[in-house]
Amino acid sequence: MAKISIMGAGSWGLGLAILLNNNKHDVKVWSVFPEEIQILQTERENKKSLPGVRLPEELTFTADTKDAVESADVIIMAVASPYTRSTSKLIAPYVKENQYIVNVGKGIEEDSLMTLCQIIKQEIPQATVAILSGPSHAEEVGRGIPTSCVIGAERKADAEYLQNIFMSDVFRVYISPDMLGICIGGSLKNVIALAAGVADGLGYGDNTKAALITRGIAEIARLGVAMGADPMTFSGLSGMGDLIVTCASMHSRNRRAGILIGKGYTKDQAMEEVQMVVEGVYSAKAAYQLAQKYQVEMPIVEQVYKVLFHDENPATAVQELMLRNKKMETNHNISWKE
Repeated sequence: MAKISIMGAGSWGLGLAILLNNNKHDVKVWSVFPEEIQILQTERENKKSLPGVRLPEELTFTADTKDAVESADVIIMAVASPYTRSTSKLIAPYVKENQYIVNVGKGIEEDSLMTLCQIIKQEIPQATVAILSGPSHAEEVGRGIPTSCVIGAERKADAEYLQNIFMSDVFRVYISPDMLGICIGGSLKNVIALAAGVADGLGYGDNTKAALITRGIAEIARLGVAMGADPMTFSGLSGMGDLIVTCASMHSRNRRAGILIGKGYTKDQAMEEVQMVVEGVYSAKAAYQLAQKYQVEMPIVEQVYKVLFHDENPATAVQELMLRNKKMETNHNISWKE
C-alpha cells in the first residue's frame, strides 16, 4: 500500500482517487480552496464536475499543502494545465529528494512552450517526474469502466513501480520511456478535438470527423518527431487512442466547446458555457507557435488558431483545409511503377 496525495479535486483527480482507493492505497485529495474540501468531506460528491459518483468514505481531504505533500509516497498533479506552474511552486518547498510526482494534466504553457512535465521538472528539480495519459474520461474511470493508459518515466524501474500502483482489473497500464511524446499527444489532441467539435457544430458528418482525426494525428506526430519524440508513441494510447476518445465523446469539454463555436459562439462564450477549463484553447496558441518554431506544417492547428484568436469564420476554416494544394498522404517507402 502506498500513501498517495492528489493535488486537485476536479473530475480527473477524483476519478483517480476512487481508482487508487479501490486499489487499497491510502489516498488523500488536496485542494487550494478550503470551501471545496469542506463540501467534499460532507457531501462525498463533486456535483459540478463528477455528479452521481459517490466518493468512498476511506478518502481523506485536505487544504493543508505541507501535510498533503510531506505525507505522500506519490504525488498526483491533477490541476488544470494553466495552474501547473503555480501549484508546482507552491508544493516545491515540501517535496523530498526523488519523491514521485505523476503529472496527469494535458497542456502546453503558452509563454514558455514547455510541456507540463517540463514545468514540474523545472520548478521541482528534486522530484522524480512521470506522466499518466491515454483515453481516460474521469466520468468513466470513476465508475470503474474498463480503461487503458500509459505511464511514461525516464527510468524503467520507476515506470514499473507506478504501473503497479495504478494497475487494476478495470484499469490496464502500459509503460513507455517517451515522456515527451506522451505529453505532446495528450496536449495537442485537445486542439484537434476543438476542430472536431466545430465540425459537429457546423452540421458535418462522420466522414469529416474521421478526416480530422486521421490528419490530426499526422500533424501531432510531425511536430512530436521534430521535437525529439518517438513516432511510434503517436499510434498508441496517448496518441491516436486519446485523440479518438476526445474527438468522439460528449464527455470531452474540448469537443463540447468546439460544437458551440461551430454554432456561432465566441471562444469566451463557449468556455463560459462549458464551465470547465477548455485545455485546447490554451494549447492551440502554443501548438501554433511550436509549429512555427520547428517549421512543421500543421494546417488543422493553424485553422483552429485563426478561429479562436483571429475571428475566422469556422466554415471558412474548413474550406481553407479542403482547398489546400494536392499532395501525397504519407512519405512511402514504396516507389511508383514507371
